[in-house]
Amino acid sequence: KRNWVIIGCALLVVAILVGTISLLGHRSQKEMSYLDFMKALDERQVSQVVIKNNEKLVIELLTGDRFIVPNPLKADLKETLLLRGVTVKSSTLASSSGPISSVIILLVVFGVIFFSRKGNNDNKELIRDVHKKNEHPEKLIKFEQVAGNYEAKEMVKDIIDFIKEPEKYEGIGAKMPRGVLLYGLPGTGKTLLAKAIAGEADVPFYAMSGSDFVQMYVGVGANRIRQLFKTARKSEKAVIFIDEIDALGKSRGSKTNSANDEREQTLNALLTEMSGFHTSQGIVVIGATNRADTLDAALLRPGRFDRQIEVALPDQVAREEILHLYLKQKPIAEDVDVHQLSKNTVSFSGAMLEHLVNEAAIGAANKGDNVIQMAHLDKAFYTVVAGMEKKNHKLLANKEEQKITAYHEAGHALVSRLLLPETEVAKVSIIPTTKGVAGYNYNIPQDKMFKRKGEILSNIMVLLGGRAAESLIFGEDNVTTGAMNDIKVASEELYNYFKKYGMDEDHGLFSLEIANALDDVIYEQCREKMKTFYQDTKALLFKNEKSLILVAELLIQKEAITGDEIDDLLFRVTKSVS
Repeated sequence: KRNWVIIGCALLVVAILVGTISLLGHRSQKEMSYLDFMKALDERQVSQVVIKNNEKLVIELLTGDRFIVPNPLKADLKETLLLRGVTVKSSTLASSSGPISSVIILLVVFGVIFFSRKGNNDNKELIRDVHKKNEHPEKLIKFEQVAGNYEAKEMVKDIIDFIKEPEKYEGIGAKMPRGVLLYGLPGTGKTLLAKAIAGEADVPFYAMSGSDFVQMYVGVGANRIRQLFKTARKSEKAVIFIDEIDALGKSRGSKTNSANDEREQTLNALLTEMSGFHTSQGIVVIGATNRADTLDAALLRPGRFDRQIEVALPDQVAREEILHLYLKQKPIAEDVDVHQLSKNTVSFSGAMLEHLVNEAAIGAANKGDNVIQMAHLDKAFYTVVAGMEKKNHKLLANKEEQKITAYHEAGHALVSRLLLPETEVAKVSIIPTTKGVAGYNYNIPQDKMFKRKGEILSNIMVLLGGRAAESLIFGEDNVTTGAMNDIKVASEELYNYFKKYGMDEDHGLFSLEIANALDDVIYEQCREKMKTFYQDTKALLFKNEKSLILVAELLIQKEAITGDEIDDLLFRVTKSVS
């Protein structure tokens, strides 16, 4: 029905266009009486006459002006004109305009039908049951395949139960949440959890991305939303999953353009559909986003995405479970220490851990080994963190740059050991990697929910340690661009320290975000504070210059060292001083 409405509208538009063009064509030429025409002919002012359908003459004067003249239908008219030196033409264009218009209309109709059917076929391709229920039951994702995320799994168990046994909840007057919003950093397992919900409930799983709905043409996204819910309703019970829901559900502003119009229509269609189905239908909508703070308020109110669940980065226990899960189906050597690996992978998401295990398996296969060893996992770990080490780095090595890199990385490592002793320095390297870094420090912080003020300030000094070491050893005029990213991260942390955390002594317990403080004021305060931190870092390294030189020289000699080796050096320096 919708397609025929579109076709009807298209035909109406084409008819109006054809009529308008025809009317404009007639009106663009002035009319002239037959007597005036004969007068102009006698005065030799006519250059051309076009005879159209024996009804009218179109004359063109020497001046270039055109006029329409009634055709007298005289048998000798053409001869008279030719004798006067006038060019005479006959035109059947008007008579053929009808068939041409018909062909144009038919082409438009077939075009509309084609694209309408294509749009519907595209929708059918996009909207499908990912689980393909009852076809491959062994491939269904269940909670046992979702390691970690204990709280998130606990918060969705009642929804699964509601889908299975709605009467149990209806009897006591409870209503199932229409929508569940899963939010968290990329790779934390939001999609996997959504699949597990459908798998545990044993219902179809219809998955689409928010970007699938936001199209160039207004109305396409809204139509896909309606088709998605229509398909899900046919299954009676289902899970609808919309990944990257922020692509269509961003907070609506006052500025409007065609892209915003399309997004707003799509969002309104989603809100309407979510309000339209009854909670007892057994259909639940799950949205996933990395940026819950950007979503429109209408999506988050009760009756829409009532339940909002954070899917956080895994802690050490969860990381160990995830690693066991991914290593379970792979041959591993006895020396693999999953517990230690889980401790080293602080801030790794589930996706990063899966990538790490896969890289280790590839590395083992490349070497011709039959099992994954701890050495493979260690190498894969640093490949994920810093990139693959360049194989020809020794041939291309510049001794002076290698020395600068060694002191730069030694500066980071030494400041970290002196100010943050609880943070483990896992590895320091001056081997260039494919990620474009000349060297790197990998520190393993403790698993914490909060950051302390002293820790934040110490971290800023650790970030400045590389540049400070370069300045101390080679002079301020010889510092390099190697600290570019360090300065960026330190600046962001200091900005948050002032504006968000309420930790600055002068501003006290007050958020400058609420105060809407001028950026130039904050900039000046951050600039002064950063100068102080930089000088303090240089002073700390100057005080421990002997240790700095020893660490750098060891790096030049071995190219990569561990935190234990740094601790041994510091112990020997301390012992020699005492």
